[in-house]
Amino acid sequence: MALLELRESGLYCAAGDFYLDPWAPVERAIVSHAHSAHAGCGRYLTARGGGALVAALAGPEAAIEGIGYSEPVTMGGVRVSLHPAGHMLGSAQVRLEQGGEVWVFSGDYQLAADPTCAPFAPVRCHTFVTEATFGLPVFRWPALGETMAEVHAWWRANREAGKASLLFVHPLGLAQRVLAALDPAAGPIRAHETVARFNRLYREQGVALPPAEEAPGGRDALVAAPPSCHGTPWEKQFGSASTAFVSGWMRIRGTRRRRSLDRGFVLSGHADWPALLGAIEATGAETVWVTHGYRAPLVRWLEEHGRRALAIDARFEEADW
Repeated sequence: MALLELRESGLYCAAGDFYLDPWAPVERAIVSHAHSAHAGCGRYLTARGGGALVAALAGPEAAIEGIGYSEPVTMGGVRVSLHPAGHMLGSAQVRLEQGGEVWVFSGDYQLAADPTCAPFAPVRCHTFVTEATFGLPVFRWPALGETMAEVHAWWRANREAGKASLLFVHPLGLAQRVLAALDPAAGPIRAHETVARFNRLYREQGVALPPAEEAPGGRDALVAAPPSCHGTPWEKQFGSASTAFVSGWMRIRGTRRRRSLDRGFVLSGHADWPALLGAIEATGAETVWVTHGYRAPLVRWLEEHGRRALAIDARFEEADW
């Protein structure tokens, strides 16, 4: 029994009459985490911790209901509950159950520890719907401490050279993870207004972040900014500055050079190859739907190792982090 089907606006659950992370406006949506691609819907269900973030992107008129993790609700004939995905504050996997059949829609997820959100919690199911943004064996993340040691060394060298350190990072989720791991004693921390806006929402939910005033700052500052700021007049106000990008894509040789960056640091809010395989194994799922990213390699690996796997032609936005 298929609890989900692919429709023009996204993955649809007919038994409950709702969509999961739709890419077009729909009447009822369950969203796994705050994302601008899901704006314009009539009603939203999301994890309670992420409600303010969803509202910030969906707009003040959005009707948003937040529920706690593992707190079941019934929608039509479907029992629905949300479970931590570890991707960012309020991110959730969506568990669907009807007639003894259990499906889990993962949304975006990671298994590595992140102090700014609840850790990934595997959920047993018959069918698991997974992303594969980094679904190739080459994608393997170093420990957070290792990456942050590189960031601090780069920042220190820039300060000694009299340069500002412009750290380009996805402004929602990954930016807060990076900021939480920075040592405030290493120097002043600044944030682009977009990053600062989400920082305030995180702090309102009780997440501890170091002080990070809105940019600009002195030449000894580290400035967290969205990747879209690179190469713009905003960047030029800092004069002599060193640029770096935090992303899983920095694992690919040549990415930093093609983006005209001084440094690249490997860190992501998405699962790497070992984490994808570990998460799937933990679910015990007999069938796996792979929705976006490197779908074909992951499907092939799963089939070669005894699982039924399908590549679903979904239109989720590819991540740049």
